[in-house]
Amino acid sequence: MDINKLRATCRPIRIVVGLGLIGYAIYSGNPWFYLGIIPLVAGLANFCPACIITKKCDT
Repeated sequence: MDINKLRATCRPIRIVVGLGLIGYAIYSGNPWFYLGIIPLVAGLANFCPACIITKKCDT
């Protein structure tokens, strides 16, 4: 099991969620939504920090 790879469906979902949160942060002015950078970077880098902890992400 390679924990550095996301499942094929998880990667685009993380990218879309990250972009959505950042877009909403810009729209609403609420800085908390800039935390969308975390799923965006995880999706773009093809790395899942939660996989290291849970060891449930398979390729």
